[in-house]
Amino acid sequence: MKRRSLILAASLLAALPLASLAQEGEQRELSLEELSAYLNDLGSVETSFTQVNWDNSISTGLLWLKRPGRIRLEYDEPDAGLMMAFGGSLAIFDKKSNQPPERYPVRRTPLWLLLERNVDLTDQKMVVGHGFDGSHTYVEAMDPKRPEYGSIQLRFTSNPTTLKGWVTFDAHGGNTMVALDDFNEDVEIDNQMFNISKMIGELVPEENR
Repeated sequence: MKRRSLILAASLLAALPLASLAQEGEQRELSLEELSAYLNDLGSVETSFTQVNWDNSISTGLLWLKRPGRIRLEYDEPDAGLMMAFGGSLAIFDKKSNQPPERYPVRRTPLWLLLERNVDLTDQKMVVGHGFDGSHTYVEAMDPKRPEYGSIQLRFTSNPTTLKGWVTFDAHGGNTMVALDDFNEDVEIDNQMFNISKMIGELVPEENR
């Protein structure tokens, strides 16, 4: 299952940006220093995404990213899921359940690298993979002190340097791929978009909080 899912994820991630790659021109491998600088300069992003889940099902939705520390993935029907990170906490809502979200410290999830304030991929203890597949530069990283938290593989194009998506790997061998559509950087995003307490107030009946 893990191998099938990973092959499907890689195939979709490679296929989605082909049109833009043709316009962008020749790609090259990006260094860890270049990738670190790009992530540290990346401010806010609003885009749509396609996700391949651990069971090979496919979800779509909208994504808002405001570095450091904030991300929101809102899933289209029939999933109706919502994932938010803010203030060091990650919350996963099932909007149909009327129940409080599952909550985790961001640092205990693979997404911590994407949301980190100061990214330094030259830390060789953190990076477990870095290379180029002909169209994308990829880098895989994990917390060397906590491998049980899983890892994340970020994928980029180089002309211009752009985050194209990621694959997260959990400690049990499952993986989830997110492929981003084209986006504009540094868009205005209200911080309330990431307010977990506000969303609990909107989605969870008072008697269930």
